[in-house]
Amino acid sequence: MLLWAGILSFLIGIALFAVDRRAAHFFHDRIPARWFRRIRRTTDLAKGSRWLTISLIAIALSWFAVRFVSDDALIARIYRTSLAFLACLAVASAVLHAIKIVLGRRRPRDELEHGLYGFRLFHYSPQYDSFPSGHALTIVCVAVVLSGALPSLAPLWFAAALYLSLTRALLNSHYLSDVFFGIAIGLLTCRETLLFLFPDLTQPWF
Repeated sequence: MLLWAGILSFLIGIALFAVDRRAAHFFHDRIPARWFRRIRRTTDLAKGSRWLTISLIAIALSWFAVRFVSDDALIARIYRTSLAFLACLAVASAVLHAIKIVLGRRRPRDELEHGLYGFRLFHYSPQYDSFPSGHALTIVCVAVVLSGALPSLAPLWFAAALYLSLTRALLNSHYLSDVFFGIAIGLLTCRETLLFLFPDLTQPWF
């Protein structure tokens, strides 16, 4: 299922290149300021540094607990899940940043403020790092790993990941295609990483 969802996200991302600029102007012109502020309060829940910190703390605490307090199965599960997230994020981020370096896409703010749009190959800088979305990739990695650990809540994880991913386009931090390519990379790289390194954290529908 994740394989097909990742492929579908890639195809949607390709199709969205045709409407990226119009969508950016639509979001900029039509989203009321009050909703913009509300969306902005939630978007950083998908920030990579936030989840990296959480996973590192979880690994340290659970390792200490297993070694010195209790070898409870739940604590061991938390340790392994956090470790799996780090591995997934590392693999996915390597792919994402390689693409960013090669393609170098301008952010929507350049389109909105100066009418500048496009890619600059091999011109990586903060000004040319829009494609793909790192926030979308990160929160999809979170959703995939949590779905492996707590599959009964998988619809919640993926619904939250989709919303947080789309906030990046709604706030004009990324184009819609950036978001869906980030989602696709997150789905596919996390699926393969878990199947290869952490098969105990996968589900049959992965």
